[in-house]
Amino acid sequence: MGWAIFHLGRLTSGVLLVLALSSCSKNRDDAPDMATDKAPIPTQKSLIAVPINASTASLQHALDRALPRTLWTINRKEKKCVEPQRVKLFGKAVKVTPAISCTIIGAVTRGAVILRGEGNDIVADVPIHARISARDVGGLLKGETATGSAMVHARIRFDINENWQARGTARLSYGWTTPPGIDFLGQRITFTDEADAKLKPVLADVERTLSQEIAKLDIKSQAAAIWRQSFTSLELNHENPPVWLRLTPQRIIYGGYHIDGAKSRLNFAIEAVTGAYISARPADPAATPLPPLEKAKINPQLDVHIPVLAQYQHLSPVILRALVKRSARPIDIPGIGPVHAQFEKLISYGAPDGKIAVGITLKATPQGGQTTSGKIWVTATPVNDVGSPTVRFTNLGVTGSTNGVGGDLLIKLGNSPGFATLIADALTQNFTKDITELQDKIRRAVDLRHEGDFIVRAGVENFEIGQIRAYANGVYLPVRMVGHATVDYRPTR
Repeated sequence: MGWAIFHLGRLTSGVLLVLALSSCSKNRDDAPDMATDKAPIPTQKSLIAVPINASTASLQHALDRALPRTLWTINRKEKKCVEPQRVKLFGKAVKVTPAISCTIIGAVTRGAVILRGEGNDIVADVPIHARISARDVGGLLKGETATGSAMVHARIRFDINENWQARGTARLSYGWTTPPGIDFLGQRITFTDEADAKLKPVLADVERTLSQEIAKLDIKSQAAAIWRQSFTSLELNHENPPVWLRLTPQRIIYGGYHIDGAKSRLNFAIEAVTGAYISARPADPAATPLPPLEKAKINPQLDVHIPVLAQYQHLSPVILRALVKRSARPIDIPGIGPVHAQFEKLISYGAPDGKIAVGITLKATPQGGQTTSGKIWVTATPVNDVGSPTVRFTNLGVTGSTNGVGGDLLIKLGNSPGFATLIADALTQNFTKDITELQDKIRRAVDLRHEGDFIVRAGVENFEIGQIRAYANGVYLPVRMVGHATVDYRPTR
C-alpha cells in the first residue's frame, strides 16, 4: 500500500517525533512550529450476538430417569362393575339383576419421553399405556383384560433471572386415544375414571420434575466462559495491513430463546467497547467477573472506527514524487512567466491547529533568468467533505529562505495556482487507494473466522468516512465500519 497504516502506539509516535525533529533541525528559524496533539484511538460500543446453542437431550434424559416406567398400579374390589339391569313389566321398571361386583387389577406404564420444540415451548410427549383386568365379575367372568393408551403433553417454558438461575413452568394435558374398557353383558365397562384419578398425582410429579431439572441447567458456567474469553482481540485482516478488533465487554444481555426440534438456542449478546488496531495483535484487556444478567431485545450491531493514518515519514516521499513528476514541464507564475522547478528534498510534519507543514528544498529558474535555490515552507489545513476521501487545502501560507536576488521567486512559486493542489492530489490518491483496499480486505476477512473457541461470522453493511485532520503523529482520516457480528462459542476441550 502507498502509505503505512498503523496503530498509534507510544513507541511509534515517539520514533516519529524523533525523526521529524532530526529532519527539521536546520533552518528552524523559518520552520513552522510542530504540533503536539496526537491522533485519537476512537472506540465505539458494539452489540455482538453470542448465542448458546444447546441440545435438549440432557433435559430429555433427566426426565426419562426421573419418571418411573410404571406410573401406578391398581388392585381393588369394585361393588358395581355392572349396574343393575332393569326392564319394564306391565309398564313399570323392574330390577332383573343385581349390580355385579368385580376386582379391578391393572397397571399403567409409560414409554420413552420425547422432547420437541414449538417456538418458545419445549414440548415433552409422554406416551402411556394402560392394561386393566376385571376379574370375578359376579362369578360370571373369570377375567377380561382392557387396554388403552394416552399421550401426556407437557408444554414447558423457562426463564433466567438476573442471578443466572433458570426457572421453568409447565402446562400439562393428556387425552385417551383408546379409553381402557371391556364389553360385558352388552355393557361397556370403562376404567377411565380410575385411570384419571391415578394420573392426577403423576401429572403433578411430571411438572415438579420438569421444574427441578430446568433449575439444574448450568447456564451460568457457559455464560461465564463466554464472558471471560470475550476479553480478546479478533483478527479482521491478516496482513497489508494487519487489522485487529479488540473487545472489552461491558454488559451481557439475554434476549430469550428459541427451540427448533431437539436444539435450543439461547439468545445472548455482549455489549463491548470495540477498538480497531492496525498493528500486531494488541494485548487482551483484563477480564472482569461475570455481571448480573440483563434482559433486552437484541439487535446486534458491529460499530468500529478504523484509524487510517498517514505517517509523515512515509507521506513526504509521496508528495515529493508528485512534485518531481510535475516539474517535467514549466510552472507558470503570474507576473514572471514559465519557471523550471527542481525539487530536491521534502519533509513534512504536523503543525498546530490541524495544519500540515511541508518543507521543500528546491531550485527555480525563470525562462532566460538566473537560478534561485532555497527552502520554502508551506502550511495548510487539509479538509474533506464527510463521506469523501477527496482532500483539499485551506489556510495556505508560504514562507521561505533563498540565496537569490529574486528571493521572492520561490515564495511566488509556492503560492502559484495549482501548487497546493499537487500536494492535495497526492493525499487524495493514496487515501482513496488505501481505504478501498482496506475495505475490500476486511469485507472478505470478517465473513468467517476461527478464533480459539469462537467462530466469528460478521457482515459489513457500510463504511463511513469522517473528516481528515493533521496531528503530530500523522494525517488521520477516520473510517467507521458498521455491520453485524455473531460469535458462536464452541469449546475445544
